[in-house]
Amino acid sequence: MTQTIGKSFKDIISGTVLLFVMKVTFIAAIITYVIIAWLICDSINSFIVSYLSWIPWEWLQTTGAKVASIAISYMIFIIMISIVTSFMIEPLLIQLAKKHYPQAKVVGTPNITTSILISLKSAVMMFLIFIFTFPIMFIPLIGAVYMLWLWSILLKNPTIYDVSSLFISDKKDPKKAKQIKEITKKSTVLAMIAAAFNYIPVLSIFAAVFAQILFLHHILGKEN
Repeated sequence: MTQTIGKSFKDIISGTVLLFVMKVTFIAAIITYVIIAWLICDSINSFIVSYLSWIPWEWLQTTGAKVASIAISYMIFIIMISIVTSFMIEPLLIQLAKKHYPQAKVVGTPNITTSILISLKSAVMMFLIFIFTFPIMFIPLIGAVYMLWLWSILLKNPTIYDVSSLFISDKKDPKKAKQIKEITKKSTVLAMIAAAFNYIPVLSIFAAVFAQILFLHHILGKEN
């Protein structure tokens, strides 16, 4: 795993990856602004105020509502980056695979519709869990692990699908199915490592692509 992480960090600072991240961030920022400003801003605020109405102290309600609003807006931005990354990542993964594993063959391609649906499903699951459990984030240490786990939900399944679709053929074959099962054993840990970028707002734009690169080396590193 150390080698996988080391290779991934080297890739993340390359010009090609940095340019890709800038493109993704620009698109995600526009979509996030539209969603928050025009579609669900009032709904989010109303829900938060209603949700925190059980707190007896008004000042704590107000503070909690502000923190929760910021956290939800940030969460939506992270979700958009993950979805856009999944949609655009294929050429970058192929380029990195050729660079590090020239003998590796591209045996398929992710279905765009399936990829987006898996990303949306993971995003909705993460968002719903967060909405109804976000007070946990205020518990010292437990809250930090909780957020990493929550972000890993967003990253894990879409990333496994995107990378395995490119480099693992005939997933119904027992050997290939076993290979995917082996990959998923460490998938939560890898996704949580990538999710750590989200703790630093500026670096959060790298979390989704770093997860993709981590899984690329995790899969192809074992094969080659």
